[in-house]
Amino acid sequence: MSKIPHAGPLKAAALASALAISMFSTPVLSDEAAKVSSEGDGTSDPLEAVNRWTTGLNDMIQLFVLEPVVGLYKDVTPVKLQEGISNAASNLSEPITVGSSLLQGDTENAGAATKRFLINSTVGLGGLQDKATEMGIEARQEDLGQAMGKHGVGPGIPIVLPLLGPSNLRDATGDIATSLANPLPLAVGAGQGLVRYSDNQEEIKSIRENAIDGYVAQREAYQSYREAQIRNGAPVPGPVIEFADNPDDEKQETTR
Repeated sequence: MSKIPHAGPLKAAALASALAISMFSTPVLSDEAAKVSSEGDGTSDPLEAVNRWTTGLNDMIQLFVLEPVVGLYKDVTPVKLQEGISNAASNLSEPITVGSSLLQGDTENAGAATKRFLINSTVGLGGLQDKATEMGIEARQEDLGQAMGKHGVGPGIPIVLPLLGPSNLRDATGDIATSLANPLPLAVGAGQGLVRYSDNQEEIKSIRENAIDGYVAQREAYQSYREAQIRNGAPVPGPVIEFADNPDDEKQETTR
């Protein structure tokens, strides 16, 4: 069973897509891909050459290290236990959600995350069971990158991090600050990453061959995903193209 702990279907699909493209992109460009990269989407990407090299390195690590490790983990671990480990990994991120929500003035989500952490850490047997969701306390994870974005800090230049995949200057800065403040050992953080990868492994495989230029696709997918997170799922203001049921009808443009 593949899932992202406590995430809605759209969020799960977006994250799986971003991870998939980043984990299985190729640094070798076809003529068409090179044209897409050179024309771009207006994104300033001064580190593109380095980012492509790092993406290729990530490909090798994921294909020859992560895939075998995650495959073995799934083979020897019962599904129920996998779900419990996934829940526990998600529970460890709740304190980060509390702090990030408070920085945004979102006391409601901070309170919900606090309740979730206390309930799942106790009644939920250290987070192995998601008792909070069963009680109707839904999760909405937040991080420092989202908090900065909420206060108007732009994403900055795209960055591809070794092992972690696509990011940007703003989010990478937030991740570094979180890591310095996080009392959890590095091994625990690495374990959380492996669990999240395992949760989305099948989706990642299914998307692997879809991108013409994996690097450009992962960059845009990550940017779109993070924008959606910062807006908490609210639509982007602007024109929307709606299609009539009859394919012969003209496209109708409306504005939110």
